[in-house]
Amino acid sequence: MKILKNRNGVMRSVLMMAVLSFIAATGCSEPNTPPAKVKHIDTNAVTVTIGLIPEQNIFRQMDRYEPLANYISRKLGIKIKLKVLPRYGNIIDNFVSEGMDGAFFGSFTYALAHARLGVEVLARPEDNEGRSTYHGLILVRKDSLIRTIADMRGKRFAFVDKATTAGYLFPLAYFKENGIKDYRAHFKEVYFAGTHEDVIDDVLNNKTDIGAAKNTVFDRLAEADRRIKNELLVLDQSPDVPENGLAVRKDLDGSLKKKLKEALLHMHEDPDGNKILNQFGARKFIETTDEDYGPVYAYAKQIGLNLSVYDYMNQ
Repeated sequence: MKILKNRNGVMRSVLMMAVLSFIAATGCSEPNTPPAKVKHIDTNAVTVTIGLIPEQNIFRQMDRYEPLANYISRKLGIKIKLKVLPRYGNIIDNFVSEGMDGAFFGSFTYALAHARLGVEVLARPEDNEGRSTYHGLILVRKDSLIRTIADMRGKRFAFVDKATTAGYLFPLAYFKENGIKDYRAHFKEVYFAGTHEDVIDDVLNNKTDIGAAKNTVFDRLAEADRRIKNELLVLDQSPDVPENGLAVRKDLDGSLKKKLKEALLHMHEDPDGNKILNQFGARKFIETTDEDYGPVYAYAKQIGLNLSVYDYMNQ
């Protein structure tokens, strides 16, 4: 009996070892456990083309907007393609021909695009001081001795573009308010510099006597070049108008439109979004509607401009 008992023990040990060997061979994980998912970039993601106006030179525009575009792309799982246009008016002409889905319009280009294409504005940035508007400036050199509209007679004047508020609508209203009916007869020379940055640079370096530009570009340039505030003088400024806002085509998919708007409005709540906003020069984006452009529509009416038929090509 003793020998039989030992044999039974040996058999139990053999069976136990066989079971353990089977478990080791088949693995200890639970059956049918799905493999861990690996995140990857969807090469077939929706592409959204966004236009940029030539507020400053193309390289600085791309440097400013590319991080914002990349953030929205990651957030929504879409591709955002930026296109900087050579001049303001082109953003209206090319919106349809280039298949654009939206653009960061200036206040006047938005008013034109809304009147002609029905674009819908979603949001615009608010800076670190809580401002979401800009205004136009009439600039001269301090040493020019130009202080009044009478002093400007026979001088050179630089506009930005016929499709800008600060760089064209405002100075036209300024001339009208000061009794100048034909500005081409009043000045020795008038021309379109193309960007706010170029107007400021031309006044600073005596390429023109007077210029019109937006204050936000003036302030950004002045941070890097002390000569701008030391040597230039602001003679007059316009009422505030909305800062460049993102507006999209009216037939853009409703869900995509909503996602774009929400991504902008809530990015300041996200640490990564906050970093991008700091680089962009804003603390957040705020909701924007067509009603916010009231001052632009008022300016157009003041100078007798019909947005639906206005010829915005520079001459």
